[in-house]
Amino acid sequence: MSTSSPDDRPGPDDLTEYEREDFPGGIPASARTLPEGGAAAARSALTLRLVLAAFGLVLCTVLGVLALGADVPVVIPVALFVLAAVALVDLVVVARRKLRGEPG
Repeated sequence: MSTSSPDDRPGPDDLTEYEREDFPGGIPASARTLPEGGAAAARSALTLRLVLAAFGLVLCTVLGVLALGADVPVVIPVALFVLAAVALVDLVVVARRKLRGEPG
């Protein structure tokens, strides 16, 4: 086994059979390396979630009220009010996370 190169990239002897075929001279310097343990932790776009939850809350509430006055089955306004409740819960959760200072 060869010694590791000065920049910690695997050399040709350190690669698997499939990598050796693709990279006969070793992993190129232009290849992006990730820290030990894989990809970085995912971050939520909290502001986008906040805006979408507010939009969903308003839209479902307005459509639910309009559906109550229209000649539609009762299931439709009930479903819209359930979705509005879900949007309200998401709005509260995201607002608390933003107030706590989480990025996003």
